Amino acid sequence: QVQLVESGGGLVHTGGSLRLSCAASGRTSSGYAMGWFRQAPGKEREFVAAIYWTNGDTRYADSVKGRFTVSRDNAKNTVYLQMNSLKPEDTAVFYCAFRTSRLGLVSRSTTYNYWGQGTQVTVSS
Repeated sequence: QVQLVESGGGLVHTGGSLRLSCAASGRTSSGYAMGWFRQAPGKEREFVAAIYWTNGDTRYADSVKGRFTVSRDNAKNTVYLQMNSLKPEDTAVFYCAFRTSRLGLVSRSTTYNYWGQGTQVTVSS
């Protein structure tokens, strides 16, 4: 089992920044990648970013490239999502997720085994 605890959401103005954190505990040694997803009201959950647990390679959705950065601190078993130049359309509940499987794209939510509780990010115009 793996437990994920997110923090760092909040309310910012357009152009502002936030940093989300996701602390993992439990059997993290089994990890292959961690991802960030978001879900806006009335919309499906969508991929934001992912980082491979061992080598640190990253992937991003086109909508956040150049604005968001995903990173990890292995010693703390924590993954971060630095979000800059935020826009109102970034408003959503952000979830971190952990996967053990090496099969399937890291952008697919169905490939993740464990999910955090979600943290609200609101960007005002």
